[in-house]
Amino acid sequence: MNHILRLAAALCLSLLMALSAAAQASDPPDYDAWRNVSERAQDVVSSARASDVALGELRQTLVTWRQTFQQAQSVNRSEIETVQAQLNTLGAPPEDGSEPEEIAEQRAKLNTRLTDLKAPVRRAELAYTEANALIGNVDEIIRERQTERLLEFGPSPLNPVNWARGFDAVMASLASIGEEGKTAWANRAQRETLRSNLPRVGLLLALALLLMTRARLWMERLVQSILSTGATAGRWLAAFLVSLGQVVLPLAGVYALTEALYATEMAGMRGSVVLNALPEASAGFLIALWLGAQVFSRSDEGQQILNLPAAERRQGRLAAGLLGLVFALGLIIQRLAEFETWSDAANVAIFFPFLLLAGLLMMRIAQLLHHHHAAEGEEASHADRLIGLFARFLRVVAIAGPVLAAVGYSSAAEQLMFPTILTVFLLAGLLLFQMVVTNVYILLTGNREGVRESLIPVLAGFGLVLAALPVLALIWGARLTDLAELWARVSRGISFGETTITPGDVLTLLIVFVIGYMVTRLVQGTLKTTILPKTRLDVGGQNAMVAGLGYFGIFLAALIAVTAAGIDLTSIALVAGALSVGIGFGLQTIVSNFVSGIILLIERPISEGDWIEVGPQMGIVRDISVRSTRIETFDRTDVIIPNTDLIAGTVINYTRGNTIGRVTVPVGVAYGTDPRKVEKILLEIGRDHPMVVLEPAPYVVFQGFGASSLDFEIRAILRDVNWILSVRSEMNYEIARRFAEEGIEIPFAQRDIWLRNPEALRGGSQTAPEPEPEMETSRKPDAAVQDRSGATHLTEADMDTDGEADGGDR
Repeated sequence: MNHILRLAAALCLSLLMALSAAAQASDPPDYDAWRNVSERAQDVVSSARASDVALGELRQTLVTWRQTFQQAQSVNRSEIETVQAQLNTLGAPPEDGSEPEEIAEQRAKLNTRLTDLKAPVRRAELAYTEANALIGNVDEIIRERQTERLLEFGPSPLNPVNWARGFDAVMASLASIGEEGKTAWANRAQRETLRSNLPRVGLLLALALLLMTRARLWMERLVQSILSTGATAGRWLAAFLVSLGQVVLPLAGVYALTEALYATEMAGMRGSVVLNALPEASAGFLIALWLGAQVFSRSDEGQQILNLPAAERRQGRLAAGLLGLVFALGLIIQRLAEFETWSDAANVAIFFPFLLLAGLLMMRIAQLLHHHHAAEGEEASHADRLIGLFARFLRVVAIAGPVLAAVGYSSAAEQLMFPTILTVFLLAGLLLFQMVVTNVYILLTGNREGVRESLIPVLAGFGLVLAALPVLALIWGARLTDLAELWARVSRGISFGETTITPGDVLTLLIVFVIGYMVTRLVQGTLKTTILPKTRLDVGGQNAMVAGLGYFGIFLAALIAVTAAGIDLTSIALVAGALSVGIGFGLQTIVSNFVSGIILLIERPISEGDWIEVGPQMGIVRDISVRSTRIETFDRTDVIIPNTDLIAGTVINYTRGNTIGRVTVPVGVAYGTDPRKVEKILLEIGRDHPMVVLEPAPYVVFQGFGASSLDFEIRAILRDVNWILSVRSEMNYEIARRFAEEGIEIPFAQRDIWLRNPEALRGGSQTAPEPEPEMETSRKPDAAVQDRSGATHLTEADMDTDGEADGGDR
């Protein structure tokens, strides 16, 4: 909590400093005053004896001067640009010195003017460099001191002598708080003040008691009632907002208690220290309870951050609450220790039990995180793996912290344990707010099933992580000045030659490009759905125009974005040109496909929905992009074809321009059949099919005399060639039916089998008969009977299948 307040204060301070620097930008810097500050800063840095507070104040003064000098560097900018443009117009002076006298005189005046205008800029740059170096020296001293304190070796809490010192220190502080109360009560004026404020004190105490004891229970019951009717996205968000009352209302009760005790005026200096720390400590404890209840949910229904059984979730809530209590008590005692300036021996003895308890609780939380696993039937996500890694980190810290404190490195142990506790709370908050973003997305889109594949929740989660990084840095010991220094460096941007790109430029570029992209998509949608359907362009032409407009719009949006950001691409173009030579060799295939895609969109030899054949692939064109074309085969598989193959290779387009196409149905009949009768039957089959057009009429071709058949073909034009397979199949069915009715035989291929060593059929002892001089077909069953009577089995070497009946197979 303290780190967050410090971060907010730093942002406000930075804003005020920026406004004051902007107000003073018109006045030139007082370099005499700066010289005094610079000499004093150099003395402080060289001696290195100033306190951390004094160094912090000196650093703040130097930062103010640095911002002043940074503003001063932009003085005379417009005049310098004007004079430089005039010099560029004159060009470079001739090498032989043969320049007209008037031109040479004008050039000299402009150079003198440019030098005078740049003089205050150069002086401000020098002062800026000096201030920046002094700030770096101060930061180095502070970091060295922090490192020394972190690695400082002190007394061990295991020494029994230190226990008594710690106990005496705590008892002395408690006794001092009691004495302060007695002293205040002995003061008559303070008693009169208490008597006059008694109604107010009573009202605040009653309110505090009510809120601190009953508010959390009320909010829990209200949350359960909201979720009892169904854990939809809207109800979950409503329950989440209501659950915040579990922190806000009890914390309001703590503030009421604090105000009531202050109103009594019975609290002394030590009591005021405790009261000042009480709201912050209570906030940490209440947030820990709330996060534990959210992460380790009580309900088995609805969304769960951690997939754990109910018993382990109950243990997680208890561990989170106790960890928050340890943090709260440790914070109060730390504030009291800073006020009392206890000895090192007393400090280590007092804080060691807190470190030990925190280690045990973190170990238990690490075990619960390690038990988390993906839901049944789902694969482990990246977040699940990160949770496992964090569980291992917690185990290491839970062991290392108490061990470091036991051996005497108490400062290192505290800097390890307490930031880890805050990190646990921070990461739990990130997981919870990621669920909030997810449910907001579901509520707005109504797409619960597609939320895992959506990019918007992922980008929102990435933004949450970026926003949490400064808080995480503060938790682990970074100073506000470190963050301000980092932001100052980022604000200055990255330089490429004479071009400097700042975060503001990048933000402007992104905003303008996103706006241009959205306008492009809007225009594309309007053209596709409203304007182009009313034109005479076919679907392919409409898609090509929409795609071309999209590419042009994206290019134009990028160009406008770069111009709006004020980025000069001339210096970057040299670097990009050098890189493009090497990259071009590796990307020449991609560039070739890109150019081919542009040609396809312009010439449109194919369009979406066309039936094409490219090499061995055949299918319907589903998408044409600038790099490749996607076709869907008749097996319902997608084939990605590079555009270069479509431009350089042969493409058969069955449906370009129209869907009319020809079907060819071959058929053979036995020798001896009347060809004219076959022709008549086939013509009737072709004409009767509903997909066959009558103009031009279908016809039958007598192809010739085959090896075992008379070969005919039906050739007909179809209304829609996409039905060619169905038409061919239906015609074949009709041919089989009509031929069967007319007694027309469809021949089939026959094959003779010659036996090279027929003696194997009769056994080795019998003499093989002489082979007959004339061929016998395999239709006779005698050979099969003889095969079964053989005493030995035949092998492939015993058979010759090279002979073909009737001239070959069909």
